[in-house]
Amino acid sequence: MNPFTPDGDIVNAAPASRRLPAPLGRLLARLPAYPGALLFTAALNLALAPHLRTGTLDPLRGRQLRLHVLDAGLAFDFEWRGQAFHAIRNGGAADLAIGASAHDFLLLAQRREDPDTLFFGRRLLMEGDTELGLLVKNTLDAMDLSVFERAGGVPGRLLARLRALAGQRS
Repeated sequence: MNPFTPDGDIVNAAPASRRLPAPLGRLLARLPAYPGALLFTAALNLALAPHLRTGTLDPLRGRQLRLHVLDAGLAFDFEWRGQAFHAIRNGGAADLAIGASAHDFLLLAQRREDPDTLFFGRRLLMEGDTELGLLVKNTLDAMDLSVFERAGGVPGRLLARLRALAGQRS
């Protein structure tokens, strides 16, 4: 259940050219959440976890986070445990839920858009513990992500790393 868009207003706040096509969004919304959360946390662990200072995310320990890709109808539930992100099965209300369109999340990841601008433009939504939200935002803002810029096609490299890890485990 997506608490952000009971009537679709927030999803529709983004221009149509920046939203996933509705048929694709309906198709993606049918996917089960947990396998997606496993892939999402694997990507977070490969891309972000190695670049976090020890103890930075300790306040997230045991707290349920949810990321909503609003125009895709997807939600990923996860938590920070040990020194890594772990997918969890939907355990009810999240301590912090963040929602935006796929396009806006991409802009944030590329640092082509500021989270505050998206938030005040009602294109980035947050529900729950605002202190956790600020911790996540400030942690991401403080990270040196130039390593990803030098890497070029980050999604392709992440997929290659995922494949390599899967090969090691089999």
